[in-house]
Amino acid sequence: MTARVPVLIDGALLDATTAAARASGRLRRHHNFHHGDTDACHRLLNAIEPGSYVPPHRHLDAQKDETFVVLRGRFGVVLFDDAGAVVRTEVLSVGTGALGLTVPHGTWHTLLALEPGSVFLEAKAGPYSPLADKERAPWAPAEGDPAAPAYLDALRRRFD
Repeated sequence: MTARVPVLIDGALLDATTAAARASGRLRRHHNFHHGDTDACHRLLNAIEPGSYVPPHRHLDAQKDETFVVLRGRFGVVLFDDAGAVVRTEVLSVGTGALGLTVPHGTWHTLLALEPGSVFLEAKAGPYSPLADKERAPWAPAEGDPAAPAYLDALRRRFD
């Protein structure tokens, strides 16, 4: 059995994760603290840069509530109804009063980075399971769809 060592969450780790996000074609990168996809609890840093499109989705598994806590930067969170209408938006940022959010399973949601260098800590139940078709928003473009940049821009303008 391999010995586990404490991992310090500091500026250097946030900088490295942000640099990896900037170098990624998707403009986002995660740094896992859990050891594998089958772990019961997933804890990770998520670095997302402006322009990265996280398609609206939901998690139907009753154990898949997600909690986001901002460590650096600024994020916009958008919650939708089943038809794709926006029902709530929140800005999450350190020092503004709203620095995190728990999204219950079954809730359509997305988030977008509102400034460079944005990183949040995410916690959710494992094991990892890819999104099923019924968890992908049928009313929003998929990642890579030519309509995705315009859709993302319309979401971003809600936070101007």
